[in-house]
Amino acid sequence: MSGHGIMAAMSHAVSAGMLAVVLATQTIQTACPKDSPTTPQTGEVFTTRDNVRFRVETVLTGLEIPWSMNFAPDGRLFITERPGRVRIVTLGGSSELALTLDGVYAQGEAGLLGLALDPEFAQNRFVYLYYSATVSGGAVNRIVRYREVNSRLGERVVLLDNIPAAPIHDGGRLRFGPDGLLYASAGDAADGNLAQDVASLAGKILRLNRDGTTPRDNRFSSPVYTYGHRNPQGFDWHPATGDLWESEHGNNGNDEVNAIRLGLNFGWPRIEGAATLSGMEAPITFYNPSIAPSGASFYRGQRLPQFANNFFVATLRGTHLLRLTVDTSARRVTAQERLLEGTYGRLRDVVSGPDGYLYFCTNNRDGRGTPMSGDDRVMRIVPTS
Repeated sequence: MSGHGIMAAMSHAVSAGMLAVVLATQTIQTACPKDSPTTPQTGEVFTTRDNVRFRVETVLTGLEIPWSMNFAPDGRLFITERPGRVRIVTLGGSSELALTLDGVYAQGEAGLLGLALDPEFAQNRFVYLYYSATVSGGAVNRIVRYREVNSRLGERVVLLDNIPAAPIHDGGRLRFGPDGLLYASAGDAADGNLAQDVASLAGKILRLNRDGTTPRDNRFSSPVYTYGHRNPQGFDWHPATGDLWESEHGNNGNDEVNAIRLGLNFGWPRIEGAATLSGMEAPITFYNPSIAPSGASFYRGQRLPQFANNFFVATLRGTHLLRLTVDTSARRVTAQERLLEGTYGRLRDVVSGPDGYLYFCTNNRDGRGTPMSGDDRVMRIVPTS
């Protein structure tokens, strides 16, 4: 995508207010954590501990709880909003409402969550969604597939249904792996016992073929890839090694970063944080007090070379972008830093853009934050001299 791309000025009316791409540059503060976010002052620049100087630009404003972001090969940005909308920001600067889902169970943490584009999207235009659906007697989580035509989603196909759902702990991240298969994170739906039950889809990392069938080498002959998870909301593969790293909400702290491998048990609810037990995996690192980690991505761009292969995690309660330098050969974190702490409030997702910048979105309208003017927003980190 060119530098102009989705930065072109525009405005587009939405049910929650005014959605707008803006050209105005926002900046950041090297502030200590605050109880609520503040509006950054114009002209300020943030400097990391290894002297990366950057500013933050506002890409999109007026969103309602954006949950997942994904760039198409042509540079368009696909975004989910938790109440049940998919939006597409085009190269020309316009915003399109691509889909409004019916029957979304948008209660608490549930709703329209993950979004992934097919590895062959340029040819087949397939878009995959993870959402909470209202059903008789309650709710379930589903993975569905659509086809995008002229910035509209249609030809709906349900790939996996009846993933346990609840107002909390729905997981919800979708991503395609280097193996071309579709991975999904499913929370324990507020029932920790389900995480240890390999017959249940709750509290798991799931892996599917693109048509929804189960890959032959899944350990349990089901979509279950790993188990013993509480509420995993972010994961990505290291660009060089292909190792899968994951971020997960703990119980009253003990938020985890894990190295995910096929068939393993990650312990919840029997162990978490520093606890160990034979046959269960300990995290690479964990956090007390809670930072509430959500979307996570390795940086793959060229514009910020010191960030290469760093693991970034958007945090909600922590109100910062967590930067981890990792040693994949030993599966350990060698350094970490909290960027933008207390500056933009609750952060939900982070992804590398095709322009080489690092994009993130806020979630201050999710009922747990303090919205600022323009929230919720998509923003990007750009280098500055």
